[in-house]
Amino acid sequence: MADAELKLKGLFDSKESWDNFESMQNTFTFQTSPISEYVFAHWKEDAFYGYQFLNGVHPSVIKRCSWLPSNFPVSEEMVQPLLGSGTSLQQEMEKGNIFLCDYKIMDNIPAPVMDGKPLPFTAALCLLHVDTAGELKPIAIQLGQRPSEKCPIFLPSDAELDWLLAKMFVKNADGIFHQMASHLQNTHLLCEPFAVATMRHFPAVHPLYKLLMPHFRYNLQINIVGRVILLGPEGIASLTSLGTAGVVELMSRELAQTTYSSLCLPENIADRGLENIPNFYYRDDGLKLWKAINSYVRAMVELFYPADDQVSGDAELQRWIHDIFTKGFLGNGLSGIPESLKTVQEVVKFVTMVIFTASAQHAAVNNGQFDYNSCYPNTPLMLRGAPPTAKGQVTMETILGALPSIGTTVQSMSVAVILHKKHADSVKHIIENFQKELSSIDESINRRNAVVVLLNTHINNNNNNRSRLVDELSTPAG
Repeated sequence: MADAELKLKGLFDSKESWDNFESMQNTFTFQTSPISEYVFAHWKEDAFYGYQFLNGVHPSVIKRCSWLPSNFPVSEEMVQPLLGSGTSLQQEMEKGNIFLCDYKIMDNIPAPVMDGKPLPFTAALCLLHVDTAGELKPIAIQLGQRPSEKCPIFLPSDAELDWLLAKMFVKNADGIFHQMASHLQNTHLLCEPFAVATMRHFPAVHPLYKLLMPHFRYNLQINIVGRVILLGPEGIASLTSLGTAGVVELMSRELAQTTYSSLCLPENIADRGLENIPNFYYRDDGLKLWKAINSYVRAMVELFYPADDQVSGDAELQRWIHDIFTKGFLGNGLSGIPESLKTVQEVVKFVTMVIFTASAQHAAVNNGQFDYNSCYPNTPLMLRGAPPTAKGQVTMETILGALPSIGTTVQSMSVAVILHKKHADSVKHIIENFQKELSSIDESINRRNAVVVLLNTHINNNNNNRSRLVDELSTPAG
């Protein structure tokens, strides 16, 4: 639907540049949401910019900054006016009010060539501060890992357009990392070895097979299609500042750095020092979901593994976890992923992580993509203009010229539309209709039996007001 609309508008293959930001918003008049409209209205504002690192579609990079990296020489004089009176950068770091987004993992990835020139890309650093009102705002940006005269530190006190373009280059790095590492790599592709190992090593009657398989539904099918759409010769990765080869390199680096702790939300939050930052709803809601999943998994696992020796003695379970370690994490001992599971607690934790990753974590980094990314300058996956190397030189023409062509932009934006669309689950709909019909029959039998002396309850044997008729007929065998 989205592709058809854009092709009808004659935009999909357009090589022209954008004239203004408003024309981008008018491109998707047939597809909007209250959040996407809010983003278009507020994407330039520092408070909303900072908010997105906590509660937007990518809350996975920001961390507390207790000391400045040596390659990010932000001075007290630069930022003190932004911090308020009676305090300093050092004091704010000690209080836990300074945070950092550092994209060093993307440094020195070879740039793709477009129109005979390498695309610019910056492995940026962004320093943020929680003010007295509890708002998180950016206070310093460096567009590269090596400071120099041509790689200055940009500040909110600089010219408005200088600061805006600097923020866009940070979001360029963040958008690519989100889409290709945090979303594709760390949910979709990460769940693939979980799913394959489950089908390879657990028989269908194994309790962990029954527990896990519902969470892998459509994973393999989506990943097969996704590899073509995202990583194919003309996939979305080719429309980013890193290009397809650069994205594959980023994903390789991310896998090498992925740890067991980073996949377990309570440890992830603690390791990043985000326990106390205000207004962090991803943390608050995510930890509640983690706790609920963990309680559910614990009850199920302890039912079938009453003692630790039954865990270590389950050969199918041991083959399962070893396959995940060797195939999914390439035998990387530094990852902390277990090669074997010896206790009930270890099984509970690992299965909790798998289910959380396949469900809540994927929802967190997937479901808001249209809301936040359909406003392309808010999260530009490609910038073709060079990052500013001096202050006071950026114009609106500079910014619009840095954005990709209209055709490249709308192709990228159309993916956000596709990912936003909720696809009907036909099988679930059929089962739900069947269950409704069975419940109706159940109720009619109960009404008749209420006035019959010699009851026939065999086909409709109520147990704690729950009909076995519904349970047995609508639940798949096995």
